[in-house]
Amino acid sequence: MKTILIKGTMLNGKVVDVLIKGNKFEDIAPNINAIADEEIDARGTAIIPPFYNGHCHAAMTLLRGYADDLPLDVWLNEHIWPAEDKMVPRDIYVGTRLAVLEMIKSGTVFFNDMYGMVEESIKACEEMGIRAQIGISLMDRMGEKDINGRFEFLHSYRKSELVSLSVAPHAPYTVSKDLFRRCVKEAEKANVMIHTHLSETKKEIDDCMAEHGVSPVELLDSLGILTEKTALAHVVHTSDSDADILAKRKCAIVTNPASNMKLCSGAFKFEQHVSRGSNVIIGTDGTSSNNNLSMIEEMKFAALLSKVNDKPTTAPAEMVFDMATKRGAEAFGINAGEIKVGKLADALLLDLNNERLVPNFNLISNIVYSADSRCIDTVICNGQVLMRGGKVKDEDQIIADAIEISKKFI
Repeated sequence: MKTILIKGTMLNGKVVDVLIKGNKFEDIAPNINAIADEEIDARGTAIIPPFYNGHCHAAMTLLRGYADDLPLDVWLNEHIWPAEDKMVPRDIYVGTRLAVLEMIKSGTVFFNDMYGMVEESIKACEEMGIRAQIGISLMDRMGEKDINGRFEFLHSYRKSELVSLSVAPHAPYTVSKDLFRRCVKEAEKANVMIHTHLSETKKEIDDCMAEHGVSPVELLDSLGILTEKTALAHVVHTSDSDADILAKRKCAIVTNPASNMKLCSGAFKFEQHVSRGSNVIIGTDGTSSNNNLSMIEEMKFAALLSKVNDKPTTAPAEMVFDMATKRGAEAFGINAGEIKVGKLADALLLDLNNERLVPNFNLISNIVYSADSRCIDTVICNGQVLMRGGKVKDEDQIIADAIEISKKFI
C-alpha cells in the first residue's frame, strides 16, 4: 500500500506533517517520523480540502465560447443541441479529458456530470484519476430505443472506486411526467442518485404553471423526484412554499452563479434556502455557459451574488468554502472534504507565497475572494498525486487533441 509523507505544510495555522496511506489520511501531526514511498517538501504551503463540483457538463468544454450572449432557450435549441448532435464518442472522450485537466488545475477532484455517451466520460475519469458521478442524461426527444439503452447501461455498470452513475432527467421542460416516473423507478432499482435541472428561468416557471398548474418544484415533488438522493441544479426561481418542500425533502441544491448571470437566469435566493436548513452546494455548470470550470471563481461569485440583494453578512466566506468542499463531498456520499485522519486523501497544497494569498490575515477569505488557479501547487485525489508544481500528466497532448476535435464545430 503506497504511502505519501507531506512535510512542513500549514493546517489551520499550524505547521504539520501529513501521512497518507493508501487512499486515506493516516496521521496528521508535527514531525512525523515515517519512511514513505514518496515524500513531498511542502514548506511554504497550506493544505486544504479540494473542491467538489456539484453540477457540470464536462464534454461541453469543446463548445467553450461557441454561442455566447444568448437567452437560454435560443442558446439550447438553436445552437447547443444542434452542435451536440454532431458529437461522436471520441469527441466526448477528448472533451471530458480537457474538462478534467481544467478541473484538476483549478483544484477540483470530483464533478457531478450530465451528458451523453457516458462510457467515454467514465474512461476519461478513470484514466486521469478523478472522482465523478456521471449522469445518464435523458430527454423525451431521444426516443424510446435510446432511452431503453441508457437504462440498460445503468443496470449493467458496476460502481468503481472513483466513478459512479446517476439518473439524469434533463429538466421539467424536456422530460414528460411518464419519463420522470420511470427515472424514479430505475434510480431506486439501481440505488443511485437523481440529477436534474430545476427552476432555472422565469420562463420555465411560467410554462410549467400554464401546462400543469403548479410550480416545477411542486411538479417534481408530485412525481417522487425530490428526495435526499436528488441533486438539483440552479433552483433560481422559488417561492417560500417551494423552498419549504426542498428543505423537507433534503435535496442537494446546487447553485451555479456564473452560468445564471451569463444566461440572465437570475440570482439564487441564498437566505431563503440556507435559513431553512437546505444543503446548498456549488457547481460550475458547463463551459459553454460559464465559460470555465473553476470552483475558485464560482465560490467568489456565489458569495458576492448572494450579498447583492441582501446584506454584507450573507454567504460568508467560511460558509461558501464549506459548500464547495465538505458539503459538496457529503452531498454525494464521499467520505472526504476535510483534512482529517480516516478521511479519504483528497487535498490541495496552496503556494502561500503567491501574491493572491499575501498578506494572509484569513486564508479562507483569501481563497474565496482573492485566489485563482495559480495558487494551487499540488492536487491529490484518493491518495494519488494528480498535479505537482502546477503540471498534470499529458496536459500538452490533451490540449492538442481538443484543438483538433473542436475544428469540426467551426
